[in-house]
Amino acid sequence: MSTLTSARLYRRLLSYVRPHWRVFAASLFGTTLAALTEPALPMLMKPLLDGTFVDKDPWLMKWMPVALVALFLVRGAASFIENYCSNWVATRVVLDLRDAMFRRLMALPVPWYDEQVTGTLVSRVAYDVTQVTSAATSAVTVAVKDSLTILGLLAWLFWLNWKLTLITLVVAPGITLIVRIFSRRLRRVGREVQHAMGEVTAVLQEGIDCQKVVKIFGGTSYETDRFHRAANRVRSFSMKYAAASAGNTSLVQLLAAIALAFVISIVAGQSAANETTVGGFVSFVTAMLMLLQPLKRLTGVNESLQRGLAAAESIFGLLDTEPEPDTGTVRLARARGDIAFEAVSMQYRRAERPALDNVTLTIRAGETVALVGPSGSGKTTLAHLIPRFYQPTAGRILLDGQDLRSLTLESLRGNIALVSQDVALFNDTVAANIAYGAGAGASEAEIVAAAEAAHAMGFIREMPQGLQTVVGENGVRLSGGQRQRLAIARTLLKNAPVLILDEATSALDSESERQVQAALEVLMKGRTTIVIAHRLSTIEKADRIAVLDRGRVAEVGSHAELLARDGIYARLHRIQFARTDSPGEALPGPQAGAPDPDHELALPPRDPY
Repeated sequence: MSTLTSARLYRRLLSYVRPHWRVFAASLFGTTLAALTEPALPMLMKPLLDGTFVDKDPWLMKWMPVALVALFLVRGAASFIENYCSNWVATRVVLDLRDAMFRRLMALPVPWYDEQVTGTLVSRVAYDVTQVTSAATSAVTVAVKDSLTILGLLAWLFWLNWKLTLITLVVAPGITLIVRIFSRRLRRVGREVQHAMGEVTAVLQEGIDCQKVVKIFGGTSYETDRFHRAANRVRSFSMKYAAASAGNTSLVQLLAAIALAFVISIVAGQSAANETTVGGFVSFVTAMLMLLQPLKRLTGVNESLQRGLAAAESIFGLLDTEPEPDTGTVRLARARGDIAFEAVSMQYRRAERPALDNVTLTIRAGETVALVGPSGSGKTTLAHLIPRFYQPTAGRILLDGQDLRSLTLESLRGNIALVSQDVALFNDTVAANIAYGAGAGASEAEIVAAAEAAHAMGFIREMPQGLQTVVGENGVRLSGGQRQRLAIARTLLKNAPVLILDEATSALDSESERQVQAALEVLMKGRTTIVIAHRLSTIEKADRIAVLDRGRVAEVGSHAELLARDGIYARLHRIQFARTDSPGEALPGPQAGAPDPDHELALPPRDPY
């Protein structure tokens, strides 16, 4: 966005005002009416003083108070219309921009999120967008109002004494130069404020999300210092912005005051020489003094305009980010579930080696295939290519004989369900979390049936409001096993033919794992299932097991076949299940042949790929 000129950037910003042009026009009408009443006050001063106090005109003495009341009545009504309509448009622009930003965030690809800081994105939507309101609406209304006010006052001053009025215009080039110089600094510092605010939001979010780790590892002082440094950067740049703004306003006012003082001294001399009346003198001085406020506001408009344009660069930078590519044209109904990987390779940005290297694997409809291997072997990458979270750098993936790239994303993902160890729940009711997204129209009976099948209705009935109980942020009020079973119920309700289980039981205790495993067995029936597991005990019943090593398929077969082959799988199996009293041999287990969930040293619980 930095390549856009200020004019083009501002025109784009105003395009969000265009849909609300009627209300904005009403605001401009109030603005114009209020501006026209400004010169009326000094214009009334001359007849008020000369006609009432000097000439003792009875008609003026009777109607001048009425005129003053009428003037301020009109000004009050015009100001109300201006302020209300301007704020209405400003809040709608903020709403429209936030809606557009959120829609774009939901449409951006997974790899884009891998390189972003969540707090910075939150800051853009929550903070940056509020900075554009004054630039989009108030700046226009203020510019119109104060420009008309200044023109009206200058016209009256020219009418009273055109020679003296020309003196006031001498300072105009100086004011223009000052505004131009300070505009560049205001924009530059404004950008720094946006970035610094993003850092504050990022540190704040990390501190809240990781507060248990902060407490247990004694990181309070460290995180406090981080937050202080980030917040102090905001303060530092804010003070630089305030200094530039104050300097801009002060210098403009100083030039205007010098011109005003010079003019007043001349007018005072003319009044002493009876070259002007008392009313004319007061009217001229009043008009000159009234020029200062609109001049000050016009200078302030530049400040808010530069701050808004700096925020607009950030906002439009997000809105211009390319959304997730969806070039597919084929709409797949309900898939059978045949999946084929044909010479698939995949390498992440900035990765030194490919996560997948020439993988060929066929999964038949209704078959359960487990993916095992050391961390970093490519298991999760392989699974994430199926819903097109990432795109392969070579080869292709077929679903029922159709290249995934030829399918629309909506129809492809409508046929896939995912259950992972990092369960995503929303701060909503149990029912809303089960009947989420495409399942939002499900009846209560369907929700209950899914929860029963997931072995979840037992604990749901014990909740204060049952299905209507709010689970808290990411299900914080639930145990790990309960969160997993809600995720399984959500997947059951979706009833997708292809199921991906990514370490769905790795973080659970034995009792929770037993309940979740029972729910998973119900879920897996009749579906093509890809299971990613480190605990080999959970995948012994799989139809086939594919062993990955450094991005390649090293072995494929059943549990018994792979043990008999005595290859990588057999070695991993021995490491997890063997027990010996010799410290130099295999890792000990709780009992011979039994899985030990604590012994994951050889197989770390997370697969970065």
